[in-house]
Amino acid sequence: MKDLKERLEMEQVGTVKIDERLSKHTTWKIGGPADILVEPSSKQGLIKTLEIIREQQLPWRTIGRGSNILVSDLGLEGVTIKLGRGMDSLEVDEELVTVGAGYPLVKLATVISRQGLSGLEFAGGIPGSVGGAVFMNAGAHGSDISAIFVKALILFEDGRLEWLSNEEMEFSYRTTKLQSERAICVEAVFKLKKGDRTEIVSKMQENKDYRKRSQPYSFPTCGSVFRNPLPNYAGNLIEEAGLKGHQIGGAQISDIHANFIVNVDTAKAQDVLELISHVQTTIYEKRQIKMETEVELLGRQ
Repeated sequence: MKDLKERLEMEQVGTVKIDERLSKHTTWKIGGPADILVEPSSKQGLIKTLEIIREQQLPWRTIGRGSNILVSDLGLEGVTIKLGRGMDSLEVDEELVTVGAGYPLVKLATVISRQGLSGLEFAGGIPGSVGGAVFMNAGAHGSDISAIFVKALILFEDGRLEWLSNEEMEFSYRTTKLQSERAICVEAVFKLKKGDRTEIVSKMQENKDYRKRSQPYSFPTCGSVFRNPLPNYAGNLIEEAGLKGHQIGGAQISDIHANFIVNVDTAKAQDVLELISHVQTTIYEKRQIKMETEVELLGRQ
C-alpha cells in the first residue's frame, strides 16, 4: 500500500492516508481502518484515482459525509474514496443549481433557501452529502431528490464520464440505478422554483426543528436504519414490538425514534449488526414483515 500511496501522491490526486480509521469519517463514529483513504482535491483527481485503481485491479468504494453506512470493525479493503472538500463546488443559475457530490446536503438546503429558491426544504436536517443523497434518493416530509433532479455527471468504473437524466437514474423509494452500478456521482443539477424567501426559510426551519424534536441528536447515529415497509413505518413497528431502548453492547435503539440506533458507549459494528438482526427477527415473528435495512453495510466480515 505504501507504493500505491506514493503513486497517488505523485499524481497529486488529493489527500492520501494509509490505515485511516473510518470511525473518524462516519456519523455513527464506527468503523475499522481503510487500507487507503483518498480524498480527491478535484474532479480530475477523482478521475485519476479511479484510473490508477483500475490499472491495479483494486477493490474500491466511495463515501461522503459517512451517514447511512455501517463500516465493519475490520475496515475496508482496497481504496476508499471520500468525496468532500475539493468536490464541493456550487453554481446557481436562475432556478438551476449545479453542485458537487461532496457538498453537504443540509448546507445546500440552507444556502438555497436563503436565495429564495424552493424545492429543498425537505432536506433540512438530512445528514449527508449531495452524492449520497442522489445515490439513495434521499427524502423526507413527502418529497425526495427525484422531485428536483435534472441530471447527474456519473463516473463509471471503466472511466466513462456521462450525464444521466432523471429517467435514466431509475428513481424509486430510496433507490437509484447507482446502487446496482459501479459508478460515482460527481455532480448533480437540480431544478428549483423561485418563491417567497421568508416562507421558504420558515418551512425549512420548521422541518429542521421537527427532526430535532423527533430524532436523537445527543449520540452518534447514521440516520434511519430500516426502510419503511409501506404502508407500515419501521419506527412504529419497532416501537410496537417493545424494542425502544433495547441495547446490545454500546448500541441502543433510540428511545426517541425507534428507527434510529445510537452509539451510546463506543459501540462496535458487531453490536449494531446484532441489534439489527434482533429487530428483524422480532418483527418477523410478531408481524411476518421482513425489515430491510436502509443503511448500507460495508467492509470485511
